[in-house]
Amino acid sequence: MKIGASKRVKREQREGRKSSAAGRVPQRKPNKARAARPRAFEQEFTPASRNGATPHLSSSRITSLVVDSLAAALAVILKFDGPSDVLLSRFFRLHPALGQRDRGLIAEAVFFALRRYATLGWMMQPAHPARAARFAALLTLARQHGLEAIDERALRRDVDAVRQALTIDVAQAPGSVQAELPDWLFSEIQQQYNDADPLVNALKESAPLDLRVNSIKAARAEVLEELAAHHVGAALTPYSPDAIRLASKPALTNWPAYREGRIEVQDEGSQLIARLLQPRRGQMVVDFCAGAGGKTLALGALMRSSGRLYAFDVNEKRLAGLGPRLKRSGLSNVHPVVIRNESDVRVKRLNGKCDAVLVDAPCSGSGTLRRNPDLKWRFSETELARVNDVQRSVLRAAARLLKPGGRLAYATCSLLAQENQSVVDDFLTEHSDYELIPAATVLRAQSVDVSHAARFAPYFVMLPHLHGTDGFFAAVFERR
Repeated sequence: MKIGASKRVKREQREGRKSSAAGRVPQRKPNKARAARPRAFEQEFTPASRNGATPHLSSSRITSLVVDSLAAALAVILKFDGPSDVLLSRFFRLHPALGQRDRGLIAEAVFFALRRYATLGWMMQPAHPARAARFAALLTLARQHGLEAIDERALRRDVDAVRQALTIDVAQAPGSVQAELPDWLFSEIQQQYNDADPLVNALKESAPLDLRVNSIKAARAEVLEELAAHHVGAALTPYSPDAIRLASKPALTNWPAYREGRIEVQDEGSQLIARLLQPRRGQMVVDFCAGAGGKTLALGALMRSSGRLYAFDVNEKRLAGLGPRLKRSGLSNVHPVVIRNESDVRVKRLNGKCDAVLVDAPCSGSGTLRRNPDLKWRFSETELARVNDVQRSVLRAAARLLKPGGRLAYATCSLLAQENQSVVDDFLTEHSDYELIPAATVLRAQSVDVSHAARFAPYFVMLPHLHGTDGFFAAVFERR
C-alpha cells in the first residue's frame, strides 16, 4: 500500500466517467448499491491520458482559455503539495465554465507534464515549471500536439521561448532526467536492477485497466462474454485466474457488472498477492493495512464469504471507501475495523488466534508510478526512512496474531530492496519461529505460474516491464 498518493494508494485502479459509444454497456435493472468514489483523473476527466493516448484535435486549435487554464492548474499541481488528482479535481470544481473538450485537453496535459516533469524542467531552464507555469503549459502542449496546434493568440510573446525549448536535446541530459526520476530514486533502481533501463522506460508509460471477476457472483467467461456482446475490448491476463484486462478505460461505474458487484478494478499483481495467503473457508484472516479494501475483497471471495475476515486500517476515511464496495460484493464475512495503531487493543485481542494475516504495508509506492507519476516527486528519502520504520513495526505486530502453522504475507508496491528484502531479512533475524515459504510454490498449488519466478525466488516479484503489472513485492512466511 503506497503512502502519499490519494485513493489509488493502494486503492483500486480507477475508471473513466465518460466513454465512447463502443465502450458503453447498456443498463440493466438498477442496483441500489452505490459505487465507490472514483479517482478524479481517470473517471472524471481523461481516460485517454491514462492510456498514453494523445487526444484527437479537430480543425480548431488550442485556445488561450486552455493554455491559461492549464497554466493555472500547473501552478498549483507542480508545487507537489498534495495528490495531483485531488488538486485537479478541486481546480475543475472551481472552474465550472470549462467545457468537456477543454477539461480533457487540460487533464491530459497535466498528466503529460507529470510524466515528463524532469525533461520539462530541463528544457525550460533556467526557468522553473511551477514558477513559470504559462511557459510550462505552452511547452507541454507543444510537446503533445506540436506548436502549430496552438492558436497564435495563445502563444503571445512566448513563441520564441517555446520554439527554442523544443530544440533542446534531452538525450544530452543526465540519466535521471532522461528517466524522468529524482536522482535518489534513479540511483536506487540502477544499483538494484541489471535491467534498469527497460524498467525505467516502462515506468514512463501509463498502466492498463485490470478487472477482478468476483467469483462469488460470476465466472470470468461470463463476464468476457458480456463485454464482447457490448463491443468492449477485453482479454484474459496471463497470470491471475480472476483477471480481465481491458483495451480501453470506459465508464465502469455505469456498468451493471460493476454496480452489481460482479467485477472490481484491481491490478493483476495485486490479485495474486491475495492468493499468496491462500485463505480457506471458515478461517480467521486479517488484512492488516486494508486501505479501501481491494485485497480484502479478493480475500473474501477466496474464502467463499465464510469464516471471519478483519480489515484493519488506521485511516478511517480510507477504510470507509470499503463500505460501498463491500455492499456490492455480496460478501458477509468482512469486518472493517478502524484502529489507532498496530498496538490497538482491537489488534491485540486476536494475538495467537489467526490462521492468516496479510500485511499490505505502507510504502513508497514506487511500483505504481505509471498510475501516480506525481508520487515520485512528492516522496523523499527522508519519508522513505520514516516509512521503513513503520513497515518493520507493523510486520512485528501482525506476526503476533498468527497461531502456530499460520501463514503471514508481507507485501508492498515498492521497487526498493530497502522496503522489501531488507525488511524481510530483519524480521527473520528477530523471529526464529517463522520460516520463509517460496512464493512460487504457493501460487503453483493454485495453478498460477508467474514468469521470471526463479530470478526472484523465494519472493514474489512482478514488474511492469516483465509482467505488464504494477511493481509488487511479497514474502510468504509460516509460523512453526
